[in-house]
Amino acid sequence: MEFETSKQYWEDRYKIGGNSGAGSYNRLAEFKAEIINSFVAENNIETIVEFGCGDGNQLKLFKFKSYTAYDVSNTIIEKCKEMFKDDTSSSFFHVSEYKQQTFDLSLSLDVIYHLIEDETFFQYMNNLFNASSKYVIVYSSNTSENEKAAVHVKHRKFTDWVTQNKPDFELTEHIPNKFPFDEKNKKITSFADFYIYKKKEVK
Repeated sequence: MEFETSKQYWEDRYKIGGNSGAGSYNRLAEFKAEIINSFVAENNIETIVEFGCGDGNQLKLFKFKSYTAYDVSNTIIEKCKEMFKDDTSSSFFHVSEYKQQTFDLSLSLDVIYHLIEDETFFQYMNNLFNASSKYVIVYSSNTSENEKAAVHVKHRKFTDWVTQNKPDFELTEHIPNKFPFDEKNKKITSFADFYIYKKKEVK
């Protein structure tokens, strides 16, 4: 599939019936759900926002009281609205509809390394952290090494950006992937780890 921009790539991918990728399925999805569901329960999280919700498969494994999702693809937002139409705890919007609301927890799962353009990355990161009143959880790679990256992948050392641009947040935990990337098993392994941030004034 041709790549022009990050937004165009994902809209086209979903339009032809593509999914969010291996990270949203099987044991990788279960690993993410295990970590996030535990965090939500332990920290009494009431409201959650996710930027880059994708096809909704990962959401099926989450246990959330109130979930709001944004994505760049109108196609996938409409699909998720239909898929979760009976779930009153979830709502889905195009990212252009985000109006600076805040939530207990802001999520970014397998998204940052798909933000190819710098301006797209900056806008995304600002939304992600501005939307949080307490915590941010990022699940991503954290390196500037891109020698073997696919056309729709650009790895970034995003923690440097957070340190420089969001000093009111501190990195409180790094959880390595249970299934670290293996070139021979790309569909069931990942180069993403968990990075948990907490707003400094939150007790």
